[in-house]
Amino acid sequence: MLVGVPKEIKNHEYRVGLTPAGARELARHGHQVLVQRTAGTAIGLPDDDYAAAGATLCDTAADVYAQADMIVKVKEPQPAECAMLRRGQILYAYLHLAPDPKQAAALVKSGAVCIAYETVTGPGGGLPLLAPMSEVAGRMSVQVAAAHLESPAGGMGLLLAGVPGVAAAHVVVLGAGVVGTHALQIAVGMGARVTAIDRNVGRLRELDLIFGNRITTLCSSAHTVEQSVLDADAVIGAVLIPGASAPRLVTREMIARMRNGAVVVDVAIDQGGCFETSHPTTHAKPTYVVDGVVHYCVANMPGAVARTSTFALGNATIGHALALADQGWKRALADDPHLRRGLNVCDGHITHEAVALALGQPYLPAEQLLAPAQA
Repeated sequence: MLVGVPKEIKNHEYRVGLTPAGARELARHGHQVLVQRTAGTAIGLPDDDYAAAGATLCDTAADVYAQADMIVKVKEPQPAECAMLRRGQILYAYLHLAPDPKQAAALVKSGAVCIAYETVTGPGGGLPLLAPMSEVAGRMSVQVAAAHLESPAGGMGLLLAGVPGVAAAHVVVLGAGVVGTHALQIAVGMGARVTAIDRNVGRLRELDLIFGNRITTLCSSAHTVEQSVLDADAVIGAVLIPGASAPRLVTREMIARMRNGAVVVDVAIDQGGCFETSHPTTHAKPTYVVDGVVHYCVANMPGAVARTSTFALGNATIGHALALADQGWKRALADDPHLRRGLNVCDGHITHEAVALALGQPYLPAEQLLAPAQA
């Protein structure tokens, strides 16, 4: 199979879909790898490293899309990229379709086989291809909150850890999955006063065993969310329903009652966001202010630490990339129910139930498209 790696074109996106090590693995399996020139140079992965790994270099994204059987990316294809996809071509990337009907329509129109990292499941549960970026975003979220609590960034002028005689900032983390757990780790490490809110009491028990009396755990309800948000200096939105739009846990009215100069970081913005006042921003202009509250809603947070993120993502995605290249998409998806959960759009149909529900579109189970391969 010919595997293509275009350069990412989303605003301030420096990650790359395949490292030289990943290209070498595919080449060892007998596949051709086509990489757009300078795809990885911004993060210290020069073209020569890809060539040494057995990849062929080309000048434009159009060359990649025209020749490749499978496109390996990081972020969702932009409109110009969607237009270059063709029927039967595999797209393997983050898609986050639930809040993005325009992208979904473009992918349906293309007829491509679109596999979303964020809905591939794991044998032990969880979302193993989303997890590394959730780890990065969770850790970054507290750094970002701390930076934007500073006065020059529009915050109230608060040091997250406080100092002797002055109280530490109160950080509230909504959601205790991968993002939330890593946010808690950094917030506790930086000396903040920390509250974790989740609806899963079993998960809260686990966090209590991990962090002990260094955090407060609360079971999620409208009351506990409201009371905690109103007392917070920084709120991290870390909720996720796989494939679906994020629930809006924090209302506009709550935002209006928060302290001036407080900060909210919406890590769930890729799935629509969990604050009613959220809308996507970019690294070029990451924040805006609503009712005196600083909102950080960058839709590709891990892109700011692109080298770390690229290697973490490559570790997680290369196994399925090899399976798709070795077996073809029909056999690979038929043989692996977890990879099959990643199929969001295929042959003009939406094939993930939560995505279809969020978009209000018809749903065709992936199994119906794979019947010949499963026979």
